[in-house]
Amino acid sequence: MAEVSIQAFLPWDIRRVWETVTAVEHYGWRSDLSRTEVLGGGRFVEYTREGYPTAFTTTAWEPCRRWEFDMENSRMTGHWTGLFREAEGGTQVVFTETAVPGNPLLRPFAARYLRRHQARFLADLKRALG
Repeated sequence: MAEVSIQAFLPWDIRRVWETVTAVEHYGWRSDLSRTEVLGGGRFVEYTREGYPTAFTTTAWEPCRRWEFDMENSRMTGHWTGLFREAEGGTQVVFTETAVPGNPLLRPFAARYLRRHQARFLADLKRALG
């Protein structure tokens, strides 16, 4: 299993950051996705630019504080935690992602993939916010 955390200070109001991150039906700002599908009950599906689906199930929801979900596709299973905290002049975020590749040969590369994925998510988020 690989685990990667990324943290950042975002110079925007916590509500704006929270609403942008959690509004999965409006993920047009994500450069890695072609579309999303909201299934209800805290479940949704993201589709990569190549059409590859990943299913998500929300496991914790504390508005403007914490959002967690499990994720699964045919290549991996994992969990994501987003922590949000008001900070002077903006919002402090910590995003932690764990994943277990289905193919044992890919496990040594999982952390590198997660770091790249988290960095892209954060860069896209900053671009969307400002």
